[in-house]
Amino acid sequence: MRNFLSFLLVFSFASFGLKTNAQQKFITVKGKEIIDANGKPMLIKGTNLGNWMVPEGYMFKFKDVSSPRLINEAITEAIGPDKTKDFWEKYLNSYVTEADIHYLKSTGMNCIRVPFNYRLFTNETYLGATDENRGFALLDKLIGWSKKEGLYLILDMHAAPGGQTGDNIADDYGYPFLFESEVSQDLTISIWKKIAARYKNEPIVMGYDLLNEPIAHYFDTAKLNPLLEPLYKKITSAIRTVDKNHLIFLGGAQWDGNFSVFGPSFDSKLVYTFHTYWTDVKQEVIQKYIDFRNKNNVPIYIGETGENNDEWIKGFRELLEKNNIGWNYWPYKKMDAKSSIVQFKQPAGYDSLIVYTQKPRTTFAEIRKAAPANRALIEQALNDLLKNCLFENCTPNAGYISGLGLKE
Repeated sequence: MRNFLSFLLVFSFASFGLKTNAQQKFITVKGKEIIDANGKPMLIKGTNLGNWMVPEGYMFKFKDVSSPRLINEAITEAIGPDKTKDFWEKYLNSYVTEADIHYLKSTGMNCIRVPFNYRLFTNETYLGATDENRGFALLDKLIGWSKKEGLYLILDMHAAPGGQTGDNIADDYGYPFLFESEVSQDLTISIWKKIAARYKNEPIVMGYDLLNEPIAHYFDTAKLNPLLEPLYKKITSAIRTVDKNHLIFLGGAQWDGNFSVFGPSFDSKLVYTFHTYWTDVKQEVIQKYIDFRNKNNVPIYIGETGENNDEWIKGFRELLEKNNIGWNYWPYKKMDAKSSIVQFKQPAGYDSLIVYTQKPRTTFAEIRKAAPANRALIEQALNDLLKNCLFENCTPNAGYISGLGLKE
């Protein structure tokens, strides 16, 4: 009997140890700090995979054709639906590959933020295909590459059902309908719950950024802002029914900039994220977020910043680190641009597509009038873009990388 009791005691301690080790696999928080898998404070340093699962017009060198929906529409008009579908399938498998992830880890960063469009997890047609599992196929590959490198991922719903922003970045319809639509909210919650259920035991996923840059400043913010945190609570509650391991990232209203919408922390693993672009490199730019951190004893971090010259990149990064604020600079890769970690060449003939997107195309008569004289030239340019954007054909921007304190 004594031996049996001894066995139970040893087994109980072993079980407790296994549970503790399992818990320690995941990034967590303690007070104002994000805590790594070894129990030590962690400062996020990384980039965003912008323009991959959520294409953006300015990175395609377009002006008014700014969202995935409008980009897809323009390309479809230029080369036809079948060739456009083929382009997007290849694009999603070319713009970010295992070689990109290996390189990003080699620079010394520890985290990547991954913007995605909710349509990749529904049977809505998006970028030429209709497949509710396409988002998981892309994320599963990315997670596999990232695990191999030891590079953490933050999953970011950049475009939510109904639209959370009211602008091109959310691929919406010009108004944040999400906050006034129970149907869209239910779909948002359902998608996040599916994502959380799939990755609940995956430690390379650091956490979930619930809504990118909600409620642009163009709208009635007095009406919409009070609706933001209640929706965050509903999404978080649903995630916690299947996943208690991962961090939840909450962005403020008005481009992730307004933290006054938040009350006391409502979950034990929250990180509050802000975005800032084109500001002075001064303490007062970030002080209100630091004050929020101190008042509420919670971690903060900047999910997006950048799009500036090398001197600014360095100065602002140093300011953030001086104040113990981690960062994901935007974006990783761009066409013919130094304000990114790497760049790739604009293809020959691509100007023809740019010119087409700038012509009036609001009626079928205008579409016919604007029709490219040489559709084959545009098709070839898009095929060349697929080659040029591959990592082996990209060029690191040394000054930008140095400004981030990373290795080229």
